[in-house]
Amino acid sequence: MNHLNAETDNINRSIAEIAAIADKLPCVTIIHDLSDWSVAWMSKRGLAQLGISLEEITALTSEQYYSRYFNGEDSKDYVPKILGLMERNVADEICTMFQQVRFSEHGPWNWHMASTMVLLRDQNHKPLLVITVALPIDSMHHMTAKAERLLEENNFLRRNFNMFSKLGKREKEVLKYLALGKSAQETAEIMFISLGTVETHRKNIRKKLNTSSIFELGQYARAFDLI
Repeated sequence: MNHLNAETDNINRSIAEIAAIADKLPCVTIIHDLSDWSVAWMSKRGLAQLGISLEEITALTSEQYYSRYFNGEDSKDYVPKILGLMERNVADEICTMFQQVRFSEHGPWNWHMASTMVLLRDQNHKPLLVITVALPIDSMHHMTAKAERLLEENNFLRRNFNMFSKLGKREKEVLKYLALGKSAQETAEIMFISLGTVETHRKNIRKKLNTSSIFELGQYARAFDLI
């Protein structure tokens, strides 16, 4: 019991230390309890944006919290990064990501840049709390467009990974030059292969990816880092 009390005291102390300065910071600050990934505390700035009280948000389960306020599509990208952070459990390691947040259940998505790190560990060095600071990205800022493009590419990659894996090494190289706007003849000269071989590769690429769309072929090249 003494061990549990000491752990609870450490948790409360860590939260109090952050709460004492959070209102002076130009960001939203959130602390999660790793026992169930629920919100253990949130700064007034964040509570005001969500229109919710501290008591109400800490009563939400992690599933309720994330489904209500976060975009499930981009969470597929950053959740594995956070889980990796917990598994490695390296001192002072930081995970930075883009997140889409909405301030009401059916409101528009707002881009934020967030950084997460372990705030408190137990006596066995197991993480107990994580802290996240989030900064809004102005809707007119060029980073918003970049974040949306990255999310779109990541989603495309996940949806089409199995299709892309059908391509051989040479086919991927041909796809690269196709996406760069190179003609079949130019590709043949660059790769030191015959024009007929390039045409065969192009035909197989379209068949394996089930598309003849130059735009979609370009999407494959961008999403899988060929260009």
